[in-house]
This record gives sequence, C-alpha cells and structure tokens, in this order.
Amino acid sequence: MAQKGPARALEPEHVQRLLLSCREAKKTAYCPYSHFPVGAALLTGDGRIFSGCNVENACYPLAVCAERTAIQKAISEGYKDFRAIAIASDLQDDFISPCGACRQVMREFGTDWAVYMTKPDGTYIVRTVKELLPASFGPEDLQKIQ
Repeated sequence: MAQKGPARALEPEHVQRLLLSCREAKKTAYCPYSHFPVGAALLTGDGRIFSGCNVENACYPLAVCAERTAIQKAISEGYKDFRAIAIASDLQDDFISPCGACRQVMREFGTDWAVYMTKPDGTYIVRTVKELLPASFGPEDLQKIQ
C-alpha cells in the first residue's frame, strides 16, 4: 500500500486515525464552485490531530485549501511540530496531491515529515515534504542573506 516512508515512520493506529480524520473533514468542505471537496488531517509531534477542509469563495483567489486550513488551525493552537498530514478527495484514478502553495506552507515547518495522499478506495502513497518540494526555499534560507 504505502510506497515510501519518512524518517519518522508512523504507528499503524496513527495512520488509521489520520486517514479516517481526513475523510471526515472532506464532508465539511465548502466547495460550491469547483464541487471538489478535499479534507486534510494533520498529526502533531505529540499525537494531536487537526483537521481541515477546503473553503471556497466567490472571489476565487480567497479560497483556502484543506491542507492550509489544518495547518493554520494547528498553528493557532500553538503547535508547530508536525509528523504527517493525510489528504482525501473524490479523485478516483489518481492520488490527491497538495498544490504548490500548500507544499510551500508545509515546507515552512520542515522537510522530513510525511504526506499521505489517498484515493477513495483507502489506498495511499506516502512522500516526505522534501520529496514533494525538492530544492525548496525555507526559513533557514533567510538567515543566509543577513
């Protein structure tokens, strides 16, 4: 099922909780324009899960992806150490993959944490943030210009 794993592999119960949570979060998506619901579940270093869904807006650029919703919820509660995120959608033929903006937001919080990309049938693949955004720019790069 999973093809590659991050340095800090998850326990099976954490994986199952993440997969269930992202599917549940998808149910609350607000997507009247795209009709493309997405849910995400984010696992913190201490085992807490924050979920999020996509929230669209009539002014399209103001829409927020599920992954960023979950990350912003965690950050607003004081969490910055992430182990994994799982993403669910209704795509049948492909695993749901985070957009470029979400990849960059994930990168802000490290490169060696897992991204579980799922299909509705329960299958998934796992990549690290680094694998999804190679040669990335992050917070430590800002230190190089001072």
